[in-house]
Amino acid sequence: MPSLHKQPNLRLVDTASDQKRPSTKANEAMHPKVISEAAFTSKRLREAAYYSDETALVLHMDVREGLSLLAETGVEVNCVVTSPPFYGQRDYEVERQIGLEVHPSEFISNLSDVFDAAGAVLADNGSLWVNIGDTYWSGKGEHRSGEAKQSARRFGIRPQDKKGDGKWCVPKQLLLVPHRLAIELQDRGWLVRNDNVWVKPNPIPDQVRDRCSMSHEYVFHFVKERWYYFDKNAVGRTSEAGTVLPPLDTWEVPPVRGQAGRHRARFSEDLIRIPILTTTPPRGVVLDPFAGSGTSLVFARKHGFRAIGIDAKKAYCDIMVERLRRVVEEEEDDQE
Repeated sequence: MPSLHKQPNLRLVDTASDQKRPSTKANEAMHPKVISEAAFTSKRLREAAYYSDETALVLHMDVREGLSLLAETGVEVNCVVTSPPFYGQRDYEVERQIGLEVHPSEFISNLSDVFDAAGAVLADNGSLWVNIGDTYWSGKGEHRSGEAKQSARRFGIRPQDKKGDGKWCVPKQLLLVPHRLAIELQDRGWLVRNDNVWVKPNPIPDQVRDRCSMSHEYVFHFVKERWYYFDKNAVGRTSEAGTVLPPLDTWEVPPVRGQAGRHRARFSEDLIRIPILTTTPPRGVVLDPFAGSGTSLVFARKHGFRAIGIDAKKAYCDIMVERLRRVVEEEEDDQE
């Protein structure tokens, strides 16, 4: 296990002007507490982790078990950013996997339970970011694209290949899973701040003839309370007057091509740039409960944050560890 000698440069919030401001909930939210180094590297967490160091924890376990462990050990994170399994898109070949439920309503309920559990370890002034795409019902037929991602989606009879319920699930129906999930979380008490649109300039080609080709996904921003940490200066736009404007809610980011090891559905670092930089305070903790290839952890590490990744698939945990170790090696090389 590598030893980390160098602490990355931390992005600091300008607090000089804040000290002159009155004590309000809005101002207090901009000075969130972060978990101590001792608590982050506690013995119980290190013993349960597949990998651990001073800045990262990788948990190889079911997401519900991982979140329960974090809650039991008193972990509090500042930012949750993740891309959960999409409905009916892949078979990850692990027990209790989410994404292959018989009906999409079951998928939404199971996923909402996970995010409620994530909310239990999220600071009151923290943020939850969820990247999720949609699914068509009854998408039968052999695909014609040579894309590896399309190949991964054809793994036998998927839920949407079966006979539907005649309501949501009818042939050619776009299920509207992203917004159904957002509404469910809203009904459970989460505040929806944005349904940011990820526009893909070079999307996977849809072999269809009677609808437009899909070229976007959503990145929802949820919070627990009205006042929360959000540093627009980290990624904002500069107006003609010189003031900092918040980022737009439409993000044009090319999808990742190729595979990191054996993972076909990777995050782009550009996609998680705004979520992590705006809602994670200096030395704060980023949690990705469906960590996959570990892009969230790698990005957090590079920008001075700590990170926790959970995944039920051992092969993905191995990819995460490999990528984290590579970052450490690069930093050690820079020191020489």
